[in-house]
Amino acid sequence: MADATAYTWQQATRLADKVAIVTGVASGIGRATARQFAQAGVSVFGADVNIQGGEATMSAIRSSGGKGEFLALDLTKADSIDAFVDTLKAKTGGAIDIIASVAGVDVIEPFIKSKPETWSLIVNVNFLGPVRMLHRLLPILIEANRPAKIITVASDAGRVGSTGEAVYSGSKGAVIAFTKALARETARYGIRCNCVAPGPTDTPLFTDAMQEPLREALIKAIPLRRMALPSEIANVILFFSSAAADYITGQVLSVSGGLTMHG
Repeated sequence: MADATAYTWQQATRLADKVAIVTGVASGIGRATARQFAQAGVSVFGADVNIQGGEATMSAIRSSGGKGEFLALDLTKADSIDAFVDTLKAKTGGAIDIIASVAGVDVIEPFIKSKPETWSLIVNVNFLGPVRMLHRLLPILIEANRPAKIITVASDAGRVGSTGEAVYSGSKGAVIAFTKALARETARYGIRCNCVAPGPTDTPLFTDAMQEPLREALIKAIPLRRMALPSEIANVILFFSSAAADYITGQVLSVSGGLTMHG
């Protein structure tokens, strides 16, 4: 029997006229994701605590003919999240199709040398920030009857652990578990929640914190012998955002060049 819901690949991956929120747009994976969404015809609301970098990303998108607007967002502050969500609701009326939670922070150091203020920063940005943001956004999506796509960005450190990143690994493991639980709770509303777990990626967040000998050793351990490009992580975020992933929810996809291989 013919599948009446079948799409061509071009139809399934079409994102034109969608509305997306992307956090962490000032650099790295967030910037690459915002750019690729805009190139696909998506109206992008980009957010970041780095106002100068975030505005530069969204300005470049508009200069290239894309649709994008920057909104300041500090994921460590509840009032900033509230203001961000209130502004989004006013601008979109709740017509939000995609939420890409990309923003993150890391400090690479031995756990025994780490400090409580560093733990708080990492947990607030990587885990509690997205939790607070989605807690505010989900009722808006449900009220507007939007079968949205939510994509969180964790890390393979959250699946296997990473030396020098104990609290970071814990925060990303929490993101993975949170995404799976959220997928179960929101499936009844047609909302799909999936998680991208990058391996080592050539971003300021990762490479600026890593000394060159460790970087070289890490690259040698990756079967594909290189770090990921931010655009390669963005590609997977766009896939999860599309109709091609309509029957996928609660999943974690590693993008690590084979460094970690999960069944």
